[in-house]
Amino acid sequence: MAVAALKQTPAPAPAPKMFHATMLVTRAEEWCVEAGSAQEARELLAAGEGHRCHIGDRVQFEVERVEE
Repeated sequence: MAVAALKQTPAPAPAPKMFHATMLVTRAEEWCVEAGSAQEARELLAAGEGHRCHIGDRVQFEVERVEE
């Protein structure tokens, strides 16, 4: 009887499921714009001009929703 118990294998663990989440992420990004002065650069960046030079570091994140 003890030999039969030793031959039993444990049940396999259930496979993990995939979950999707909506995250609110704040990043510190570095943007570049060509301008004649710092003031002009501020105005252009505020108007949406320029481009992202480096994606930057994630400084804060919050899980808003998790879905199966």
